[in-house]
Amino acid sequence: MGPDPWTEAAPPSFISAALFVVAPDLLRLLDGYSVLHGDQSFAWNGPLGLERDVSVVGTVSRVREREGTWFVTFDLEVIDGDGGDLASGTSLFLVSASKPDPAADAPDRPAVKAEDRGFPESGQKAASRLDLVRYAGATRDWNPIHWDHDAAIHAGLTGVIAHGLLQAAWALDAAGGGRPAQRPFASAKIRFRNPLPPATPVDVVVDSSGASCEVTLERGETVFLTARVTYSEE
Repeated sequence: MGPDPWTEAAPPSFISAALFVVAPDLLRLLDGYSVLHGDQSFAWNGPLGLERDVSVVGTVSRVREREGTWFVTFDLEVIDGDGGDLASGTSLFLVSASKPDPAADAPDRPAVKAEDRGFPESGQKAASRLDLVRYAGATRDWNPIHWDHDAAIHAGLTGVIAHGLLQAAWALDAAGGGRPAQRPFASAKIRFRNPLPPATPVDVVVDSSGASCEVTLERGETVFLTARVTYSEE
């Protein structure tokens, strides 16, 4: 892509903002429980045009329980002013059926500075704790596991973790490199495989194969995210 390709449409990852128009209503019902983002899929039927009125609808389509964890499927629809389906998505949230105990091996609150990103090199991505607060404010994804150390500990984690959809944006940005279309993708299927702490640079690896590509966020042998992105024919 050129230096500023998004003059008429928002980047495809902006659909995350649409998700958090409606997801907070669900998350408020789950307040006090551990909520982790397991899988995410998106489909784009057209470009996300700028200064365009849209409606966003969110629906819990399925709930199932297995071994003390609730798997909540949440569907998203983005509808343009003419009633057409502009984009859609499906989120899988993993919810503890009971409030978890704090992680036994949880470290004390990290001493690193809030703005520390961990010195990412070329081709790497990372977020500081301050970046995560900014992202939460921009998207309204205020799940406290992304900014409050104590809340993350009580959710069974070892500390604050990066938003899954922030990592997804990194993956989609890398997948779209060199594609000039206003709608570069038809669909994306994303899986969040391991919690990513702040100030942890990750390699963004893209393996293209014609009409699609595989994207991985990894550090050494640890994989944090995998995504399969299908390109549009535009």
